[in-house]
Amino acid sequence: MRKVVFFMMTTLNGLYERGRWDVDPNGLDWHNTDDEFDTFAADQLGEAGTILFGRVTYNGMATYWPTPEAIVGDPEVAGKMNALPKVVFSRTLETVEWNNSRLAGNDLAGEIQRLREQPGKDILLLASSDLAASLAADGLIDEYRILVNPVLVGRGKSVFAGLAQDVCLKLLGTRVFGNGNVLLTYAPASSS
Repeated sequence: MRKVVFFMMTTLNGLYERGRWDVDPNGLDWHNTDDEFDTFAADQLGEAGTILFGRVTYNGMATYWPTPEAIVGDPEVAGKMNALPKVVFSRTLETVEWNNSRLAGNDLAGEIQRLREQPGKDILLLASSDLAASLAADGLIDEYRILVNPVLVGRGKSVFAGLAQDVCLKLLGTRVFGNGNVLLTYAPASSS
């Protein structure tokens, strides 16, 4: 059975966006990326067979990764982002246009279970904080990868804002990047 892996970049104080990044060009200006991060991102996408998105993240990614700027600037990640199947969870979108994308049905748990049962590589939930909070509350995330950036931001949205219940986690591992980022990898504490 495939795992659902959640990945999010955060500030040290647990925020993932300064403002709505899809409308505020400074919403993600604190991201601490370099060649080591780019290699990590490409490797992580190489482990995925499907990408999950909420509406806001999907719209932002769909307006960037297919562009010539993305393809020239980061061809490996752009190639994987554009080629991988993408499942979008939205109550408002009626269509999705990005290559290999489809809208999910209204049954969140059922959709995740069907995806898990399909053969192939893991399912990667990229950013999509609101979707992640819903999946976490329902026990539908198998692994959490939180990349903490060495910055404090004075305003923004917490990664799991709106989480309906506590979720206890166990640490699986850490990785320190040369630029000061720290990757924390967790699984639900009830996992064996």
